[in-house]
Order: sequence, then C-alpha cells, then structure tokens
Amino acid sequence: MFQRIQTVYLIAAIISSGILPFFLPLWHDSNRFPIYFDNFLGIAILFIFSAVLSVIAINLYKKRRIQSVLCLLNIVLNLILLGLLLFYSLNVSGDIDISEKGIGLGLPVLSIVVLALANNAIKKDEKLVKSSNRIR
Repeated sequence: MFQRIQTVYLIAAIISSGILPFFLPLWHDSNRFPIYFDNFLGIAILFIFSAVLSVIAINLYKKRRIQSVLCLLNIVLNLILLGLLLFYSLNVSGDIDISEKGIGLGLPVLSIVVLALANNAIKKDEKLVKSSNRIR
C-alpha cells in the first residue's frame, strides 16, 4: 500500500487539501488580518471532503478502478473549489488596502496536479497488472 507512488501522491493531496488550508491564508483584509478558509462554510466543507476522498482512495489500493474514479471525482471537486475561491477572491474589494491575495488560493491547483499524477500512476499500475495476467 505505502510502497506505491500513487499513495505518496494521494498523501500529498491530503496535505494540500486537509492540512495546509489551516495554515495558509486565502487573502488579507484591510487591517492586514489573514482570512482563512474556515470563514466560508462551503469552502471548508469542500476542502474537508477532498481530503476524505483522498483517504478513501488510499485505502482502496486493491480496487484500482474505484481508486481511479475517486481520483477523478476529487479532481472535479477541486476544480469546483478553485472556481469558488476565484469567485470569492474576485468579489473581495480591490482597494489598495486589500490588494494582497494569499497563497491559499493556489491549494486546489496543487491538489489537482498531484491527483492527476496519482491517477496516471494508478492507470500504469492497472496496465502492469493486466499485462502480468496475460503472461500467466
């Protein structure tokens, strides 16, 4: 389970969607106070659901097709999350005091990249298992 590269990618997805949003701000308000994702209930639920999907995908290491579908579902979820974050960030007033957006807005992009790498590794693993079954 842990010796496979897709598990490492899925752990990176858990870190980027389950742990890092607590520490990286989305943007700063006019008093330079950081605004985190937990101020928005919908975004918080989507971040947590993305991390839970990655944990479930790690535990389904014997069922590679379901694992691949969960990764694709997680990519779609992160695309929705990215759209919501962009919507909220564009609605934040763009005064000179609030011109600094946080690095937390890029977390769904990082998750999407890592999940795409995990999905690619899962497909390679499935292809390898199919080829070994033909030899027998």
